[in-house]
Amino acid sequence: METALTRLVGVRHPIVQSGMGWVAGPRLVSAAANAGALGILASATMTRDALRSAIREVKSRTTAPFGVNLRADAQDADERVRILIEEDVRVASFALAPSRELIARLKEAGVVVVPSVGARRHAEKVAAWGADAVIVQGWEGGGHTGGVASTVLLPQVADAVGIPVVAAGGFFDGRGLVAALAYGAAGVAMGTRFLLTSDSTVPDAVKARYLAAEVGDVTVTRAVDGLPHRVLCTEQVAALERHGRARALAEAVRRAAALRGVSGLTWRAMVRDGRAMRHGREMSWAQVLLAANTPVLLRSAMVDGRTDLGVMSAGQVAGVIDDLPSCARLVDRIMDEAKEVMRRLESAGATR
Repeated sequence: METALTRLVGVRHPIVQSGMGWVAGPRLVSAAANAGALGILASATMTRDALRSAIREVKSRTTAPFGVNLRADAQDADERVRILIEEDVRVASFALAPSRELIARLKEAGVVVVPSVGARRHAEKVAAWGADAVIVQGWEGGGHTGGVASTVLLPQVADAVGIPVVAAGGFFDGRGLVAALAYGAAGVAMGTRFLLTSDSTVPDAVKARYLAAEVGDVTVTRAVDGLPHRVLCTEQVAALERHGRARALAEAVRRAAALRGVSGLTWRAMVRDGRAMRHGREMSWAQVLLAANTPVLLRSAMVDGRTDLGVMSAGQVAGVIDDLPSCARLVDRIMDEAKEVMRRLESAGATR
């Protein structure tokens, strides 16, 4: 199925595997790429050396195009961009809007720039700055999320910008892909659906917790870091919501030390990142500290398998997913279903 997205990045199918921290590593990314989707490597939780190594590992597993997700507000964003350019990565995606200068630098090197946004005005801004495409996440999506549903946000953005739009938030099958195309998207991005595949390295106990979830078991909380965060309802989330701000901050300080060991960041770099996070946003230093520690809570679940201690970001689709196919099987199934839906629609139109 050819769309503006497949032509832009050179993949076979208009499907993107989202860059999820601690989840989207070389194995999942290469499996998604080999299946014909655009795999996105999550780099925010990696040191720069680990990022370069991960890129090379993906290349050893696939010859298909793939991308890397970056934090635009990271203190070492420029150095990470340099690694992408040196390693000839096809796509750079961003969870936050990159600067005009960063976009220009990547585009000059031939890298396709695809920021993620949650509002029309943000899409318009990055499009004006030269972004090649944009991923638009509705409130159904997992992790940090906005307040506008995909069915409202997607057509709004598609009408406002002249670049390919990728729909995220609430997509998991062929019906959703066809619906997104009808709304004006050039493809869909999926996080939770790719997390729940046999190619994902997420521990089995964590996958089982996701598969057991009903739609009502997925909630939005501010208790993790002060920002709206869509997660599975777990013991840890309940505990965070029960405890006061003082205890939450004490725990955040303790986890900051663990984050330093994992990320390789110095305390000075963490403070700089915190200042960058506050820039242009109404965030207190308490919220910044909590947000900086969110990766540690995610790691407890996604790497260590501690469903009792970790936080599990989840789209609402977690409540309707009940299997663990390979990436190849998942993508083939989505495309087959999408084509069948389109055939049915064409046939219904022809008989009227």
